Amino acid sequence: MKVAVLFDGLSALGKTPDVLILETIEAVEAALSDAGNAVSRVPVNPDGRWVERVRRGKFDLVFNLCEGIDGVGALEPAVISALELMGVPYTGASSYTTALCLRKHVVNTLLDRARLPVPRFGVVTPGGQLPAVGFPAIAKPAAEDASIGVEQRSVVRNVRALADRVEAMHARWDEILVQRFVDGREVNVGILGETALPVAEIDFRGMPKGMWKIVSYQSKWLTGSEEDLGSVPRCPAELPPELTQELKHIALSAWRAVGGHGYGRVDFRVDSTGKPWLLEVNANPDLSPDAGLARMARVAGLDYPGLVHAICEHALGRAHKVPSTAERWTLAQQLSGVATDADPAALDLFAVGQR
Repeated sequence: MKVAVLFDGLSALGKTPDVLILETIEAVEAALSDAGNAVSRVPVNPDGRWVERVRRGKFDLVFNLCEGIDGVGALEPAVISALELMGVPYTGASSYTTALCLRKHVVNTLLDRARLPVPRFGVVTPGGQLPAVGFPAIAKPAAEDASIGVEQRSVVRNVRALADRVEAMHARWDEILVQRFVDGREVNVGILGETALPVAEIDFRGMPKGMWKIVSYQSKWLTGSEEDLGSVPRCPAELPPELTQELKHIALSAWRAVGGHGYGRVDFRVDSTGKPWLLEVNANPDLSPDAGLARMARVAGLDYPGLVHAICEHALGRAHKVPSTAERWTLAQQLSGVATDADPAALDLFAVGQR
């Protein structure tokens, strides 16, 4: 099988290359190559030449590791949209799901309407009124991932501190999510296909006194920092069986609500009463061998190559289930009360118009 590994070229191959991206590319490439696949690296750059390379490459599958272009996460859905237009099978979530999950206040609204437990939230733009969510509260960019813009000062105890934090953040971001902060345990549920993986927890027992127990940018990306050493992932989480099942049920419900496919991760906080609160649905979580999803898969008995192969199988399975344009148009006519013996030539003409 011919497989293209897609990634953010400017971040991985720039003057100061992102080593973590390169390590993930190498790990995925090794897993695919060892299984006998022909693997090509395709860096995504703003010039768009990657599109032609994918089109001409006639790949059987694109393994999508691209989380943006030059580190800009908002461009991630556009890359997936290009793959969808070309009709190339690809791993992971659709452009719709990815775009939805990148806008925290939008996806929170959808999840809240689905009667899932989302902490009270609101979004504030420059000059706008601060939403009343209660305190403590946390402020973070509404359309970023990887904990960008999240630090200890993100959690505030009063209106003055919230106003100051939001004003400072508006220098970089227009939309700021303000949400009630749930002080408690932080747990993650990985999803592979339609299966919830073993629940993991971020152990904050080593967090220095006086610091908020949150997964900040420093704790995620500054190895050896106080916040990194104070937030240790552990899997499986030591939770009551009933709570574990509830977390998995909510995670799968949220994943279905956003139209998730392939693999993902759902993040929670559990308050002092044992009630889980849904924080985020991540449609494109970190796939490095040391990241949370791979850790959860290992606990479930699936090694890293096995995880990579399972992700590919889900992607190919989805591609095989997609009906042709003519088949969809025939079904649309049937459901519109039109006779089904439509002229095949007319269907072909319609199909050309839709490409």
